[in-house]
Amino acid sequence: MSSTQSTFKKALRYMCTTHFWGPVSNFGIPVAAVMDLNKDPELISGPMTGSLILYSLVFMRYSLAVTPKNYLLFGCHFVNEVAQLGQGYRWLRYHYDGKEQKAVEAAK
Repeated sequence: MSSTQSTFKKALRYMCTTHFWGPVSNFGIPVAAVMDLNKDPELISGPMTGSLILYSLVFMRYSLAVTPKNYLLFGCHFVNEVAQLGQGYRWLRYHYDGKEQKAVEAAK
């Protein structure tokens, strides 16, 4: 058996595990979060964003604690962490920094 066939079999075996499909199916969360970065900040849920920030931190840690390390899971949650932090920043800015602007707009 050649080295290429052996590598292919290892890749195929890996692709048939939850170590692969778990992170792949989970990538919908960070994709949605990145796409939501363009939406109105009024639609952002502060508690949900906070929960997703903690969730991704926990699973980033978990992905490196398991054997073998699951770098695909880490990448998925790293992207989600960055996107959720962006959403959290937008939520904080809208609800706390934007109060003066809201009062001016409401007075018009």
